[in-house]
Amino acid sequence: MADVAVFGCRGQLGVELLTVFESRGHRVTGFDRSQVDISDAAQVEQAFAAHKPDIAINAAAYNQVDLAEKEPLPAMQGNGLAVRNLAIACRDHNARLVHFSTDFVFDGTLGRAYMEEDTPHPLSAYAVSKLAGEIYAQAYLENPLIIRTSGVFGPRGPARGNFVETMLRLAAGNKPIRVVNDSVGSPTYSPFLAARTADFVGQGLTGVFHIGGGEAISWFDFAALIFRIADVHPDLQPTNEQEFKTPARRPKYSALSNAKMERCGIQPLPPIETAVTLYMQERARRVRP
Repeated sequence: MADVAVFGCRGQLGVELLTVFESRGHRVTGFDRSQVDISDAAQVEQAFAAHKPDIAINAAAYNQVDLAEKEPLPAMQGNGLAVRNLAIACRDHNARLVHFSTDFVFDGTLGRAYMEEDTPHPLSAYAVSKLAGEIYAQAYLENPLIIRTSGVFGPRGPARGNFVETMLRLAAGNKPIRVVNDSVGSPTYSPFLAARTADFVGQGLTGVFHIGGGEAISWFDFAALIFRIADVHPDLQPTNEQEFKTPARRPKYSALSNAKMERCGIQPLPPIETAVTLYMQERARRVRP
């Protein structure tokens, strides 16, 4: 079994990666930002020298999409230059790199789920920084594994940025909730994403792959699904991109196609309804006294 280093180990995806890779017999070490700031090349080199991982998994990211419009440099440091640091360390220590990117590298104008061969066209500082991370990984390594995903939500790790928790928190406020119905993604359950990542590693796959939530859904319909499964009944109202403007431009239709993944023999992801049901069950278990 391999020695695996997971950077960003306390996030919604990182905690699941630790669990999955440990369950498959790997020796896993997790690093959060307080232990290793991957935007610092010296800290990355020290971590590799001390732990000598065979596989480095980057689940760390700067994900403040709107804030990045005001401060693009931290976004580029966290999502671009940090990946360069990891790629150089992997090259120098003969380790494999697994890096997570995003559906936001696309502009969302095709009107269908994006495939790996589609040309990226980022619309924001955050999206540019994520695409830069992909390019750095490919520049310094012959065979990195780059996994693009979408709208990650998971029952463990910090809830900031988790759409499900945001909707449930708003529902508890007893005020109308307005969610865009003209923006489509493929929200992805982090335990499923971590398991498929381990499958990729087990098969030795490299290159760019998509792991989206399995189906395209508008954020309004996703919110409605969350409320139905949670058995809460807020006043949910549709809005659109024109009414709900944000500092950062977002792709209108950025669902991801999993066809390439499935052609490689990786098991398809369950339906989004299954993912939300499992999320709610795990959430209830964790908040119950």
